[in-house]
Amino acid sequence: MKKFNIRKVLDGLTAASSSSSSSSATAQPGTPRENDVVQETLQSEHFQLCKTVRHGFPYQPSSMAFDPVQKILAVGTQTGALRLFGRAGVECYCQHESGAAVIQLQFLINEGALVSALADDSIHLWNLRQKIPAILHSLKFNRERITYCHLPFQSKWLYIGSERGNIHIVNVESFTLSGYVIMWNKAIELSTKTHPGPVVHISDNPMDEGKLLIGFECGVVVLWDLKSKKADYRYNYDEAIHSVAWHHEGKQFVCSHSDGSLTTWNIRAPAKPAQIITPHGKQPKDGKKPEPCKPILKVEYKTTRAGDPFMVLSGGLSYDTVGRRACLTVMHGKSTAVLEMDYPIVDFLTLCETPYPNDFQEPYAVVVLLEKDLVVIDLGQIGYPIFESPYPLSIHESPVTCCEYFADCPSELIPALYSVGSRQKRQGYSKKEWPISGGNWGQGTQTYPEIIITGHADGSIKFWDASALMLQVLYKLKTAKVFERARGKEEKPSTDIVDEDPFAIQTLFWCPESRMLCVAGVSAHVIIYRFSKQEVTTEVVQLLEVRMQCEFSEVDSPDPGGEQTPTLPTPAAPSSPQEAEPLNQLTAGVNSSEGARDNIPCLQVRSSPLKQSPGYQVELVVQLVWVSGEPPQQITSLAVNSSLGLVVFGNSNGLAVVDYVQKTLLLNLGTSELYSPSDPCQRQPRSPRKPRQPSGGFCDSNDGSNNSEDRCKSPTSGSTSPCNSDDERKQNFIEKAKMSRKISSSGEQKLDLEDRSHRWSPRLCKRPFDSMKNGKLVARMTLKLNVHRTKSDPQRYGKDNAFTRSRSSSVTSIDRESREAISSFYFCESFPRKSDSLASPCLLVGTTQGSVMMVALGLQPGGDQKPQQTLSFASCGTLVQLKGGILTMALLDAAGTLLPPSCEAWYDPNASDEEKEKVRRRRPATPPSSQEGQDSQFAVLCSEKQAKVVAMTSQTIIYKHNITETSFVLRADVVQMAGTYCIACFCANGHIMSLSLPSLRPLLDINYLPLTDMRIARTFCFSNLGQALYLTSPTEIQRITYSQETCDNLQEMLSELFTPVETPEAPNRGFFKGLFGGGAQSLDREDLFGETAAGKASRSLAQHIPGPGSMEGMKGAASGVVGDLARARVALDERGQKLGELEERTAAMMASAESFSKHAHNMMVKYKDKKWYQL
Repeated sequence: MKKFNIRKVLDGLTAASSSSSSSSATAQPGTPRENDVVQETLQSEHFQLCKTVRHGFPYQPSSMAFDPVQKILAVGTQTGALRLFGRAGVECYCQHESGAAVIQLQFLINEGALVSALADDSIHLWNLRQKIPAILHSLKFNRERITYCHLPFQSKWLYIGSERGNIHIVNVESFTLSGYVIMWNKAIELSTKTHPGPVVHISDNPMDEGKLLIGFECGVVVLWDLKSKKADYRYNYDEAIHSVAWHHEGKQFVCSHSDGSLTTWNIRAPAKPAQIITPHGKQPKDGKKPEPCKPILKVEYKTTRAGDPFMVLSGGLSYDTVGRRACLTVMHGKSTAVLEMDYPIVDFLTLCETPYPNDFQEPYAVVVLLEKDLVVIDLGQIGYPIFESPYPLSIHESPVTCCEYFADCPSELIPALYSVGSRQKRQGYSKKEWPISGGNWGQGTQTYPEIIITGHADGSIKFWDASALMLQVLYKLKTAKVFERARGKEEKPSTDIVDEDPFAIQTLFWCPESRMLCVAGVSAHVIIYRFSKQEVTTEVVQLLEVRMQCEFSEVDSPDPGGEQTPTLPTPAAPSSPQEAEPLNQLTAGVNSSEGARDNIPCLQVRSSPLKQSPGYQVELVVQLVWVSGEPPQQITSLAVNSSLGLVVFGNSNGLAVVDYVQKTLLLNLGTSELYSPSDPCQRQPRSPRKPRQPSGGFCDSNDGSNNSEDRCKSPTSGSTSPCNSDDERKQNFIEKAKMSRKISSSGEQKLDLEDRSHRWSPRLCKRPFDSMKNGKLVARMTLKLNVHRTKSDPQRYGKDNAFTRSRSSSVTSIDRESREAISSFYFCESFPRKSDSLASPCLLVGTTQGSVMMVALGLQPGGDQKPQQTLSFASCGTLVQLKGGILTMALLDAAGTLLPPSCEAWYDPNASDEEKEKVRRRRPATPPSSQEGQDSQFAVLCSEKQAKVVAMTSQTIIYKHNITETSFVLRADVVQMAGTYCIACFCANGHIMSLSLPSLRPLLDINYLPLTDMRIARTFCFSNLGQALYLTSPTEIQRITYSQETCDNLQEMLSELFTPVETPEAPNRGFFKGLFGGGAQSLDREDLFGETAAGKASRSLAQHIPGPGSMEGMKGAASGVVGDLARARVALDERGQKLGELEERTAAMMASAESFSKHAHNMMVKYKDKKWYQL
């Protein structure tokens, strides 16, 4: 496990240390310094970075092995990774440094060791007796390519077949080559003129260890006598061999061939096969050879004591089954079962009751390793059902598009989610226990609950229990159920703004306390969910359609139609959602004479009743609609305030606030309207004109206005584009992050929201938010409120269309790049104006160009209950300006404690009205009195380039820190750590940083992970208590910790792979077999392969590399059956121990001799002058 030492990070690093990363107090004179503001306790000693565990399916698997005694499964991948699985919750990840593909794995059965063979012609011995496995030995071949390995049960000699057809033998105890070599030209007949090809199989006869079966690719099989060093029999077939399997009695073996046939051979009859069958071939009536089929890549032959043997094979299907999925065939007696798999088969293993090859195998399950799944089939039940997997291998069931991590969340959440998720489980699984059951759980003290939420390309959302370094799916939500699905390509609606995955999750917001879930999708839709334990049927899905259009300024482009005087829109009908017309009528859309799409959403909400199971149930669907032929811009930020019943979302056009309780749109603002008239930071957006967005699925769903900002900057929005390289995307992002367009404009062109602060009642909001500006109609977000379309509506939309089209011709792609999108929201209770002395509800708004603005939310008198409350909104202008887009915002109190957004306690929306009213009355209407006082709050703001802390209400910057100059921050979060709070950042250059709060002292700066692909940028997220994660591959989640305490306790928290288990007794030979020698014949391989008999191997053939792993845990192998595996290493250790003991004894003798010398000297002095008779 890779660990990093961050002691070099100095606690006192401040502004004087570096200009590129400095913390400086820039407040006005009299502003309190950091020691006077908050007493900070976080130090660099609290931080250390290391990987913890990896979850999910091994990416690009290539090989597999199973220990039948320890019951541990090992999977190797094409990237050199090793994943080891035991019982539920027992997982381990290792990595070969070379990164070469793992071509084969071999367990030293019940010895706690594993041999891996790689594509770079190296073999490695792994010690599994320690919690973090380590390599003990490595052997790198220089002149031969490794093709096959075989390690007999209870043997220390490993057979290695090469591409040249030779077989070398390695002592796994010392990892040295034996001088005994089986050369290909001696194995085959001398009359053979061609090379037999690579070695594809090696195995010893189950009944005679001195007989070695060697399979060559060309179709030749050789039974080699190890003692006499010659071939006993040679078996020739004119089709290439892929695999060989023995009958347990050692008298027959089966070969699988490239023409889809199986040949059975008697070892004493090499002339021709005893049987030839083609399992999936059509048998001709005239007795001719069956039609060739696809190759049988692997076959296993397993016997049972009470019935017919099992023959399991992969491949071999007929060539006329083009397009058919991969199949596993199980032949048992006269029955043949063909089991279709969802993905191509990489490898399979038959699990048997005994590890001894010379006994009845008694198979009970088949482990099938697929390209993207792991399946275990129960051979003991009719129909061969599969076992229910306890591992979190379904992360990639649909590609992950966003990810959020919640550590130390309310303890009742996991049981609640599990209770509703347990009803979603599939039926038809095997009733037996999961057969891969080895290892033991860790004994860590980490007990706080952790939840991971993943959003996927198919619109699904999964909740995972991530407590105690484990991962288990709790609940799955399918957001696509809300919408109508196109039955075929010809029915695909032309209003989609992405070509694939229209339901993909763009970003999500979850409030653990209220259990409110808000989801934004790539088709510019927002869905609000409530959690309920009761099943309901929703007759009509509540829907709001929002018309979102960017404002235009006069300096953008000349407008031929600008002289026209638009008419004011007619008031629309009441906005009750129950009166909204069905969506299929709306899509008949209002189109202009030229056929431009207008007021049409991208997706159709289902019109039929929706049955909603216990769990998350739809509260409201909000959809952005097409505007005059322009597709809606995707949602870039999202936030929920459950206390006020509000959801706010924004994109490159502006923001909207929706009351999800009353199902009404309360506020719409263009980005320019958030600035005050005298604000020097104001930017005027330009009008985007963009055709249908090309997409390769979710990965290309963003338009040009937020391509780089949201793909690189925010891990929860956007993804990679298949047509551009990572370097190009990063460079484009850096250039756009540096671009700061400040267009000066007269104050008359800007609207002062503070002067005309609108006050709308959720119940009384009846008109769209259109306004006049400079004689032109400014169309922004408009709620479609009409039930029956009036005659005036088409006229109004027609004017909008003409106005928009007249301006679209002069707009360039540069205009699209300059648009300022909303990148972050934060609900809080603070001081929106400098003159305020009492905190009130506010909304902090961050943009992609570094502006942070405040919007005051005023609660008007109207009763304590939410339906009677009236909200007012007033823009308070820019609070502060930062470099780069805003990533995260938070609020601290005077003691440096995080002030989270207010939220209500969860209640079941389908419960009785009395319970709902009890919860609503508990909702606070005013901020607590403790918020009063000057500078009692600090706003923490972090962008792609820097972080600032602003004192409230003076609204002065008291601390500033430039995080990076040459790169940009991808993800930043304010997290709890060691009882206090800090900012955690992940940069595109791979650095993970931590800054103290509020003084922004650097506490951690580690170059951890260079940004290799945008998946990491999209999914990297921090959580409390030093936890973080990211998607390291399309199928795997990597969890890391930046907490020193967690790193120190990691050994205790990790699971144990090896547990002491007695090896089963060898099969009884029986009286007559023992009497007449019919049992298994043993072989003293040491006499054959040892240096004394075989000599030394050529030094140039392979190079021995000592492994970095320690010998800890290997000493226990001495008590096993193969105790000599570690005897030499243990003897060396004992020799060193004896030398130490000898040194101690020598020192003790020297001390004794010195003591004796002193005593002798004293005696001599005492009796020196005395006569002998005086003694």
